[in-house]
Amino acid sequence: MRYLNGDRVGHSGQSNIVLVTGGAKGVGRGITERFLASGATVLVCGRHAPDSLPQYEDRSAEFLSCDVRDRAQVEALFAEISQRYGRLDVLVNNAGGAPFALADKASPRFHESIIQLNLLAPLHLAQQANRLMQAQALHKGTGGGVIVFVASISALRPSPGTAAYGAAKAGILSLTQSLAVEWAPKVRVVAVSPGLVETEQSELHYGDAAGIAAVSKTIPLQRMAQPSEIGDACVWLASPAASYASGTNLVLNGGGERPAFLDAASANKPA
Repeated sequence: MRYLNGDRVGHSGQSNIVLVTGGAKGVGRGITERFLASGATVLVCGRHAPDSLPQYEDRSAEFLSCDVRDRAQVEALFAEISQRYGRLDVLVNNAGGAPFALADKASPRFHESIIQLNLLAPLHLAQQANRLMQAQALHKGTGGGVIVFVASISALRPSPGTAAYGAAKAGILSLTQSLAVEWAPKVRVVAVSPGLVETEQSELHYGDAAGIAAVSKTIPLQRMAQPSEIGDACVWLASPAASYASGTNLVLNGGGERPAFLDAASANKPA
């Protein structure tokens, strides 16, 4: 993987500086590992230090403590990045998620916390990243920098049980388009919308191995995505190979979902 600049280094012979929020587990870990494989220097942040950091060969990600919902901590995070490295080439806004909760049973405070984590926090992070990137020298293929929002297929279809999450992710797609216009031409803003991804927490959403297998059969490709595949998409979007992509959303859903009416209908069945 040498997408970022066609070689394994970035500007002035230095590796690209990439920040992946929530980049030590789940989809975020896969994203971090693929950026490491591309030759980037990757920073991950979270509320708590992980048991192990993502790595590629002899290179490891660096952990920085930050609760992305706390504005003061986010501002301190970007000040530290600026002081240590002098620039930020890529922000991957990955941190997010939501537990299952029916909309009529969840409290207003619960809904507010989901919107805070999945919409407002990414917006604040993007603002901080843009402030750094707009001040940076233009870099061939990546401009002043690239912001990648990790959205979700939940933004594009009903999201029962995670309604506030789906609404927040729909907001992320709107933000991607608006910020791409506001912050061009120096900063590119793009989104990736994963479908179902198999992670270490898949059982919380789909049940045991049998449940995961059954859900996988509903996907045209007959499997869930792997975190590394989402990572490859993020690396590509942040690279010069995608230099004309901005305001766009890349959907990675294995072909989508088979329409329910096809199975329910009594006509047009295969022989």
